[in-house]
Amino acid sequence: MKNQTILILMIVASMQVRAQQEKNTYINVAIGLGFSYPTDDVDISGSGFYVQGEYVHTLKKWIDIRPYTGLILTKTNSDYNDKYGTDFKSSANALLIGGKARIIAPIPWFAPYVEIRIGASIGSFETVNPFTNIEKSGVFLHIPWSIGLKIGPHRNYDFSFSYYDHPSVKQFIGAAAVGFSFRFNSNQ
Repeated sequence: MKNQTILILMIVASMQVRAQQEKNTYINVAIGLGFSYPTDDVDISGSGFYVQGEYVHTLKKWIDIRPYTGLILTKTNSDYNDKYGTDFKSSANALLIGGKARIIAPIPWFAPYVEIRIGASIGSFETVNPFTNIEKSGVFLHIPWSIGLKIGPHRNYDFSFSYYDHPSVKQFIGAAAVGFSFRFNSNQ
């Protein structure tokens, strides 16, 4: 009888034990200003709108993995063309998809971070200047990176600067954004 009781207690206890700690998952949404610049040394740019959503898997308090999708819509700023009478362009209208890793300083309330990514942009890009004349639509590789700051007691607000290099269209796009995280569970 004693062995059976011990066996039952061991079975009940093992059902309560988990092999791995449960990870936090949440959605992060960021919105802000989008910019486009040619990679050539020319004083022309585009500006507009940027939005991005991420599904976040927290691995540790200092690192997480984030598949993302976003949208950037920029138009060429006409001040340069008006001033010099040219028809230079730097614009991007694209859907951004990919994955990234974020490394966060494990500091409460005020946590700086960096991100590295890889992804693709689906849309149209115009880069027209004295050195480059590219107007393309399609799917293009982008190599992005970001720096930012998470703030708040649960670090669910963030401010970021993101950059996406597009070598095939000789353009990079950037964004200054504000984000908010919606948690699915509260394990930390």
